[in-house]
Amino acid sequence: MPKLPVLSARETRRALERGGFYADRQVGSHVTLVHPDTDRQVVVPDHGGRDVKPGTLRRIIRDAGRTVEEFMELWR
Repeated sequence: MPKLPVLSARETRRALERGGFYADRQVGSHVTLVHPDTDRQVVVPDHGGRDVKPGTLRRIIRDAGRTVEEFMELWR
């Protein structure tokens, strides 16, 4: 399993949007992204420029139905 990069919330959102997700709503500092084909929902915390913690990022990737390798391709 490849090592996860350290990403900001903005970079995480951008990678998910490249994978077909779109921002559906925001409640406080959490943005919910939805994929129109699969109806998967992913919540990305956006806490003022702080990086997304590795465990949280791994959960976001899992909730998106992607592997770490697939997510890394979207991020690049």
